Amino acid sequence: MKPRQKRLAIIGGIVSAVAVAAALVLNAFRSNLVFFYSPSQVVAKEGPADRTFRLGGLVVAGSVKRNGTEIEFAVTDTAQTVPVRYTGILPDLFKEGKGVVAQGRLREDGVFVAREVLAKHDENYMPPEAAEALKRVKETNQKIANTVVQGAAR
Repeated sequence: MKPRQKRLAIIGGIVSAVAVAAALVLNAFRSNLVFFYSPSQVVAKEGPADRTFRLGGLVVAGSVKRNGTEIEFAVTDTAQTVPVRYTGILPDLFKEGKGVVAQGRLREDGVFVAREVLAKHDENYMPPEAAEALKRVKETNQKIANTVVQGAAR
């Protein structure tokens, strides 16, 4: 084998190894990527049906039902509500009417089965995604209210 052919073989091997490493890294990144959805987006079927994602909003007052370590509650963004089922121990700061983010999958019957539940850490904190979703819903509700008021004034 000539020196030129050896260099080309080495360069080809390096390029192949880098391509394989990049493909493995991108595949791992894609499989670990978890998106956030609000209850309105989940009800509108914008959330993935076959992948893990995060659901965030406020725990509906009076919706928490406990049966041993199995807990059922509902999460809302003030426009839509999604039932959640979780098996395990909830964080100490989990309370009705407070912000929560649950990570899991949506079943075909519309129940979100959470693997992990995260609660807020003080009275002023809400996960940024949940706060943004609530803000969008409030703005939409305000626009609807303004439209109804203007229509009634005519």
